[in-house]
Amino acid sequence: MIAHIQGRLVEKTPTEVIIDCNGVGYQINISLHTYSLLPATENVRLYTYLQIKEDAHTLFGFVEKSEREIFKLLLSVSGIGAGIARTMLSSLDPKQIIQALAVGDLGTIQSIKGIGTKTAQRAILDLKDKVLKVYDLDEVSVSANNTNKDEALSALEVLGFNKKLAEKAVERVVKENPGATVETIIKSALKNL
Repeated sequence: MIAHIQGRLVEKTPTEVIIDCNGVGYQINISLHTYSLLPATENVRLYTYLQIKEDAHTLFGFVEKSEREIFKLLLSVSGIGAGIARTMLSSLDPKQIIQALAVGDLGTIQSIKGIGTKTAQRAILDLKDKVLKVYDLDEVSVSANNTNKDEALSALEVLGFNKKLAEKAVERVVKENPGATVETIIKSALKNL
């Protein structure tokens, strides 16, 4: 309904801003990520999402369109409301959320206040494919920054194991134990090969 608001920044706190747009002051809820990106200038533009409930109409604002899209994706998960979605975007960078969902990093999602195991699992289950498709990611390339995983994989290849089978075994170990050391990953993967 309201796609963006552009006007003069009248008030600013880490959780909300008030933007004067032609004499009307809009109170807009923001995340800490958006707060950190707000320009120093008086004139601002925020992409918005209007949530309409029986007892309230609440406006959420984002400096980046991509953050708004992630917010909407998070709202589509049962058990995640606007408050928790905003907390997620305040606790983690949007790119970290996308990556955690894409690789199924339960620990990262669960580390956010207000999200339990079941909600974190549901978020990953509901959004993993959407995130991979929308952001045009490859599962392997998204999780490729895990150097322990890469080292373990190359060690298994040197030992003569098939690359595809080794990748699957290592991936399974890293999903179960994201902070595993290289030796732990290799030992656990060998049990599965």
